Amino acid sequence: MLDRLSSSQEELHSAELQQDAEAAGCTKIGDCGDRQIVKVTGTLRTVTLRPRAGVPALEAELFDGTAALDVVWLGRRSILGIEPGRKLIATGRISMSHGRRVLFNPKYELRPLGQE
Repeated sequence: MLDRLSSSQEELHSAELQQDAEAAGCTKIGDCGDRQIVKVTGTLRTVTLRPRAGVPALEAELFDGTAALDVVWLGRRSILGIEPGRKLIATGRISMSHGRRVLFNPKYELRPLGQE
């Protein structure tokens, strides 16, 4: 109880996200390595439209309490349900780009709104 009172809101949210990932049977983003096929879950922090090589690309930052991961859908301007604050599960092969973990065109599952 004392730990909860002395912890910041961000630390409590991170701990909750880590428990979510474990309960869903997902790999923690902080444990993911380059070229590894993973199933990760977390909350979308940001969603932006950023062209890559002249092609539209929807980019989102997924955070699970251990680390962040960039999720990129090439050729997409928007996807219904992909918005900041939404929880999702994503599956695919991790790659490293400029020192950040990236998941291109993942298979994904939006978590029900009631579980947020």
